[in-house]
Amino acid sequence: MDTASLVPARMVAEGVLPQRLVADGQSLEYDDPAVLALTDFTREYPLTVDDERQIDAALQDMIRFGVRALLVLREQRVVGLITSYDIQGERPLQFLQNSNYHHHRDIRVDHVMTPWSELLAIDWHGVATARCGELLETIRHAGLTHLLVVEKAAEGDAITVRGLLSRARLERQIKGAGARPAAADPADRRVRREQQLNGNRGPGAERPV
Repeated sequence: MDTASLVPARMVAEGVLPQRLVADGQSLEYDDPAVLALTDFTREYPLTVDDERQIDAALQDMIRFGVRALLVLREQRVVGLITSYDIQGERPLQFLQNSNYHHHRDIRVDHVMTPWSELLAIDWHGVATARCGELLETIRHAGLTHLLVVEKAAEGDAITVRGLLSRARLERQIKGAGARPAAADPADRRVRREQQLNGNRGPGAERPV
């Protein structure tokens, strides 16, 4: 490497993370493998927020990274999920009305998030064999904006949060998401699935949620 290309960090005031693209990604069909719609945390580092962070700061994090949900951590453990809908909806006002807090600036993530005990999730093995359209129907039926994908460890009682599914993103990606399409030719569908899966294995793919 040419040492002339190295630049001292002190030459700039501060360093910030790059902004994620808010692209919807590849188009999907109803019968495509569901794993194509998943933000898989074994390949993409999950975006998280501390449970004591102020909610407006958490919302700015979402805007900066082009996502609508963050996993909530406490001491490196997932304790909940917070979405932009939680912050911009009625939850902050409801919290103030039912607490001893009086100012919006005092509301923390753990005050309005959906705690772990109340989250719904789907097992990774179910996702691995499902189709995109089936996942979308499941999320719609449950009335969710996001759905956790979990995987049970081989030993013990630990549960790994394997990934996250976004209803809004999935609806944008699936063509004709409002209705189930007619069956396509199996051979053509199989070839296209293999091409998508192969293209989906590249490192460092960023997917907004």
